[in-house]
Amino acid sequence: MKPRNLSIIAGVSYMVIFFAAIFANFFVLESILESPIETIQQNHLMVRFGILAFLLTVVFDVVVAWALYELYKKHALSGLSTYFRMMHAAIMGVAIFALPLALTSTTQTEILKQVDIFEIIWLIGLFFFGMHLILLGRIIRKPGIIAWFLVIAGMMYMIDTAAHFLLPNYDTYGSLFLALVAIPSIIGEMSFAIWLLLRGGKSSAEISSKW
Repeated sequence: MKPRNLSIIAGVSYMVIFFAAIFANFFVLESILESPIETIQQNHLMVRFGILAFLLTVVFDVVVAWALYELYKKHALSGLSTYFRMMHAAIMGVAIFALPLALTSTTQTEILKQVDIFEIIWLIGLFFFGMHLILLGRIIRKPGIIAWFLVIAGMMYMIDTAAHFLLPNYDTYGSLFLALVAIPSIIGEMSFAIWLLLRGGKSSAEISSKW
């Protein structure tokens, strides 16, 4: 397949992931956390669509992993980067298993327990995703500013996951960690997705085998 087509596939898949994740996280998951019983019992259809949205992120995560590997397979780190992204997708798939169980829960404690299980497993997956972004930043190199934001975002994902497990008072600094992860991640990944759609794969000079 032509590099330009692979780039467009990766860019479109990234966009699907962004919008599906925004809906699943900020509309569905936040609603469950704010009003567990009401959301599960009265808005169960929205929750089911949220679960489907999370599943779509996993599917298109695999598509992105494949497309980026094919696009940059000449680079020595491409295979390793792909493995880390696939690990994240697999772990995320396992995490989603907890959400349908929340639909059958009848108490607030049971519902929040399933959501907590989902978030803990997802956090572990994000540690590996962070590794992927660091390697991806090294692989693409250009545009340089996007590469740097990807590396920084990857480091923040890993630091945030480690902080969740190492800091007993993590909630005290939760907003700070969220900002440290969200800002470079949104800028880096969204910029990279747009670049893939508009510019990626047009020049073979972009694809280097150097470390």
